[in-house]
This record gives sequence, structure tokens and C-alpha cells, in this order.
Amino acid sequence: MKAIVYSQTGDPSVLELVDRPVAEPEAGEVRVRIVVSGVNPTDWKSRRGSAPGEALPFDEVVPGQDGAGIVEAVGAGVQHVMVGDRVWLALAAYQRAHSGTAQERSVMPADRVFALPANASFDQGASLGVPAITAYRALTVAEDGPRRLHPGALAGKIVLVAGGAGAVGHAAIQLARWAGASVITTVSGPAKAALATAAGAQHVLNYTDSDIVAQIRRIAPDGVDLVVEVAPAQNSQLDLAVIRNRGSIAVYANNGGDQMTLDVRNHFSLNVRYQFLLLYTVGADVIRAAAEDINAALTDGALAVGEEAGLPLHRVDLAHTADAHALVESSVVGKVLIDVLAG
Repeated sequence: MKAIVYSQTGDPSVLELVDRPVAEPEAGEVRVRIVVSGVNPTDWKSRRGSAPGEALPFDEVVPGQDGAGIVEAVGAGVQHVMVGDRVWLALAAYQRAHSGTAQERSVMPADRVFALPANASFDQGASLGVPAITAYRALTVAEDGPRRLHPGALAGKIVLVAGGAGAVGHAAIQLARWAGASVITTVSGPAKAALATAAGAQHVLNYTDSDIVAQIRRIAPDGVDLVVEVAPAQNSQLDLAVIRNRGSIAVYANNGGDQMTLDVRNHFSLNVRYQFLLLYTVGADVIRAAAEDINAALTDGALAVGEEAGLPLHRVDLAHTADAHALVESSVVGKVLIDVLAG
């Protein structure tokens, strides 16, 4: 079978297309024939490392945390999926050398494999994983709840999504709307505003406007309940100016810098909660709950992809995985997918 591997850190040129034997799943594992692989920033950041030529945890690595495909074999003890099932995958490559989705067949732990609802496409499945579960986690960390998402779970809540044209922002808008929230999002210009509107945000604002705080406060006079934050270093003052008493700010990225300064007095006077989150270490129970509720949203048609749904798709084939990494590394707007076309 064909697989993409890298044996040293560096730019996309370190990715190689190789032939590898097909592996058999052991107990608690599943082998999936990959149809579509999704590329995320975490994929190129792991490949690039902190410097070229940096030591890897394994002799070689198959990249790709997310994807979708068809179950081809299951190991002993696996019960929630069976041969022939359509599935989506999350964290496939985490702490594994050869489980990434940038290959024709992948063997991975069964708890990273989830049934794909019949009405959902492989493109949708490959676009979930890191973005959708991150968005789900951000929407379920507030002090006042909810802990799970379902229609009505966020009824009466106002959610501010920073960067609504990004993959996580897109999923956060869709999931928040599905759960009944009113959604405000901030973007940098008209093109991204059109995408955020297509995703379902009711209020799309330009964060470069000098009166952005006043615009948000007109929509949410008592403040927003929850901020899904991609750029805390840049937005900490804005977030403080619009958050309500007992509101929460869920931070999932460090766009704009690693250091931020907080006004302690004004934050504790509002009982503000900051929740930082990293998908790899949130715990299996959170991942499992997220997958269940994401599947419910998929079944309800709430997580569409494509430009008409606010998330343009960019496609390459497996042999051009380096081009896919380069696209994501260049901050292309939308989702980059690899058509694996397994035989």
C-alpha cells in the first residue's frame, strides 16, 4: 500500500511517498481503508518541529490526525464498529508512528474510530476530528454549562466566536447554532464575513473596526456568555470588555503570540473563567462524548462543508501531500483534504 512518511523534521519536502505492507489490527485496534484524509495545522507543526532535522519520537512518522473511510478489519474486543462500516477518525497519529491518515490503510486504536452517519459524506467525516472536537470542547466548558450539546442546550446563550472563517471557528458556529445559541463572530474582511454568514452566524463583525466593542455590546447589552478564542494575546482586552458576569473564555490557539496580559481586578470582579484547551490531553471521556454529540449534529444536517456552507474545500491526491501541508501552513482559508483513493 502507499503511505506518506517523514523521518526528520523540516519543510514539506521531507514528506515521502513509500510502499508499506498492510498491517493487521491487534486487540482493541481497527484497520480502516482511508478514503479522505484531513490536514490540520497540528500536522504541519509536528512535521516542522522546532527546527529542521530535530529528533523524532519514532524512526519515521505517517502524518494525519483526521480522516474518513471504511472499516476493513477489527481486532479482538472491538464492538462499536464492524467490517464495512463507514467511519470518521480523530487523533489517528497521536503517539503512534504508523497510524496517521496520510496512507491507504491505517491501523489505530478503536477509540479513535467513530461511525459516520449515513447522511454524512466522507468529506464531512474527514473535516471533523481536530476542528469539530475542539469547537465542541470550547462550547462545553462554561461554569454555567452545558456539559453536553444537543438542540436547545445553548438556548438563550450568546456565543462570540473569534475567527469565524477558520476551521474551528466554522465548526463552533455550526455547533452553537445547532444547540440553540445566538452567535456573534469576528472576521477580518468581506470575504471571510461571507463564509461566516454561510456557516450560520447571525452577527458577523469586522474586528478591525474601532467601535467593535460597542457593536458587540449593542447585540449583547449584558455581555456575551462564552467566547471561543483563537487569539487571546490580541483579544484579551476585547474579551474583557464584552464578557458578562460569570462568563467563560475558551482558548484553543495562540494566534498572535504566546504572552498575554490580564487585568486581574476587572476579571475577578466579573467572575470570569478562562479555560485553555488542548485536544490531545482532554481525556477519552470528553472525546467520546464529543463524538456522540457531533454525530447527532451530523444526523441533523448541522455540520455541512463546502464554500456554500462557509468552509471551502481544497483537494490534492496522496502523492501531493506536501502540497496539502504547504497550503495549510500558508493559512489558506477553508479545509484541505487529501483524496487517498485506496484500492
